[in-house]
Amino acid sequence: MRGAGFCWVVLACVAVGCAPETSPQQWDFDSSIRALTVAPNGDVWWAGSSGLVGHHANGAWNVDTLRSPDGGTPAFRSIAVTEDAAFALSIASPALLYRKPHSDDHWDLVYTNTDSLAFFDSMHFWDNREGIAMGDPLGECLSVVITRDGGATWSMVSCEDLPPAEEAAFAASNGNIALLGDEVWIASGGVASRIFRSPDRGRTWEVVETPIVQGGTMTGLFSVARCNEATGMGWGGNWEAMDDNAANKIATTDGGETWELLTPGAGPGYRSCVQYVPHSDCQSVWAVGIPGISRSIDGGATWTTEADSNFYTVRFTPDGQTAWLAGRGKVARRPVQR
Repeated sequence: MRGAGFCWVVLACVAVGCAPETSPQQWDFDSSIRALTVAPNGDVWWAGSSGLVGHHANGAWNVDTLRSPDGGTPAFRSIAVTEDAAFALSIASPALLYRKPHSDDHWDLVYTNTDSLAFFDSMHFWDNREGIAMGDPLGECLSVVITRDGGATWSMVSCEDLPPAEEAAFAASNGNIALLGDEVWIASGGVASRIFRSPDRGRTWEVVETPIVQGGTMTGLFSVARCNEATGMGWGGNWEAMDDNAANKIATTDGGETWELLTPGAGPGYRSCVQYVPHSDCQSVWAVGIPGISRSIDGGATWTTEADSNFYTVRFTPDGQTAWLAGRGKVARRPVQR
């Protein structure tokens, strides 16, 4: 939909806003923000409730208000950015996926799903042409939609090509999908919590069992991260028992073929997002959530927690020097301490 009802809010670059990118800073927004990404050029984008999408470039924020065809404001929990365009995907029905070329000021509605059970959780791109989004089951499999043309069109993957699934996923941090090369991992949760894997950009699939806590409405994986071909980590737990650390984090050292519990009974409990710090040899890891920011500098063996800093999601600049975090009504920037 051309010109999908947007407005610009430009926040002036005051003295503190023009500080170096590594300086700690926090900005307040009238939105609950669970989707955050750092673009290939270093710009930062977020998507949240009330139809808001934010873009940080050159020390200042632009915030768009996107509207649905009926004039409402969608709630966004997925965002992705390529070298050519930005994308925001709403939760609930109708699911609405918007695209804005960087050369244009307009957001176009490029995909709609009107199924009453539609609920999308995460979205990422392999490159400028191919991207993937996933959501809760429609029929007997997870909802997976893929673009092969730079996000201009999107197609639902048939349940004939996906493993059966009764579980869902948690739209807590845009963290359900992890990409590396041509591969993709998708983390599910709820009545079961598994890793769905494709080696060929979503053309063929398999599913791997995990030992994380599962079986309850709010249990399982909330986020999955990948460091290299062998190493990855998944995190979640029980949202209704956030201190429980018996089986809330898992790790793989064989490329996701098998998963083991990470420090069962030790370390932080529930977190909604886990990410590796780039250029840290898989040793520096951040896990964030309502209970606080937890950091490890030894690959997850031990942790320190900043309990008074609650965020939903975290991403890093490509050089690994700066962390960007988002939460309820706020986005923050922190330097990464080595």
